[in-house]
Amino acid sequence: MVVTRWVDLRSDTVTKPTEAMRAAMAKAEVDDDVLGFDPTALKLEKEMAKITGKEAALFVPSGTMGNLISVLTHCDVRGSEVILGHNSHIHIYENGGISTIGGVHPRTVLNNKDGTMDINLIEAAIRDPAFEICYPTTKLICLENSHCNAGGRCISVDYIDKVGELAKKHGLKLHIDGARIFNASTALGIPVDRLVQAADSVSICLSKGLGAPVGSVIVGSKSFIAKAKILRKTLGGGMRQIGVLCAAALVALQDNVGKLEDDHKKAKTLAEGLDRINGLKLDVAAVETNIVYLDILESSNLNAPKLCKALERHGILVMEDKPYRVRFALHHQISAADVQFTLSCIQQVVNEASDENGASP
Repeated sequence: MVVTRWVDLRSDTVTKPTEAMRAAMAKAEVDDDVLGFDPTALKLEKEMAKITGKEAALFVPSGTMGNLISVLTHCDVRGSEVILGHNSHIHIYENGGISTIGGVHPRTVLNNKDGTMDINLIEAAIRDPAFEICYPTTKLICLENSHCNAGGRCISVDYIDKVGELAKKHGLKLHIDGARIFNASTALGIPVDRLVQAADSVSICLSKGLGAPVGSVIVGSKSFIAKAKILRKTLGGGMRQIGVLCAAALVALQDNVGKLEDDHKKAKTLAEGLDRINGLKLDVAAVETNIVYLDILESSNLNAPKLCKALERHGILVMEDKPYRVRFALHHQISAADVQFTLSCIQQVVNEASDENGASP
């Protein structure tokens, strides 16, 4: 089979820079950002601080580094403890960096299906300072919004406020892994600054939903960012003339935030179409943003590796999550026609698998 069309649904990180981004990168005004003088970086950081309602911001190479810097800035004594969800990105997908590099101990709390953690369980996980001779010291609570492993579900502002109140009650800090916070803001209809008001720090990915080619930004107080900048240098994240990257991010903020609602609509359309195909199962109501998780019934004579390989022969790329689960991520470079093409190819693959099994589709 000759592939004449590619539809890449592996992640929203696979987007290519737009012509507007490339033009902005080419003419970006730059200087040495490690010394603090890159004007385009300063412009992006000022804009992100304004959007999030925080005092200051810092561009970092990746979301993983952004979360790592944030946790290590709050937990500046080795052996400190952070409370976070058992299914969170920081805990599962960031190479254990908070422990291996920062000496920070993770204390996990069960994530609910919607990505939240029961507040009473969070409070129960906070260590008693009176027994510090044995316990690590709880310093930080981490949330994730939107929550990737929960299928891009959004954490409500009321819930975040309650966790923020709990953190203050116990003298803790609150960090939000807001890799897709603009997706959550769009889906909830809540401005980003209000959504993260209770947080002491937030990391925001520029190369996921927003479609910039590189980078993330962390935001917080001026004192937090001053410490974070030192850690960024320690971790190798000082990148000199980063204005060429920040210029693309500024275009993403201007051009792509308004496209997120359409991404969410396309994700819902995809989910509804998949739900109508025999042998597949998903929770359409749980699709709130741009991520769709699909479960494959064993009776379909398919599994995730077989489905992914079959779709690749049609020019469709998706991500295997578990043996019988795959993930689709929508982004601004996926069209409504791409969604319909994907659905037709998946229907064909399922039909072929059913025929092989001697069953009717």
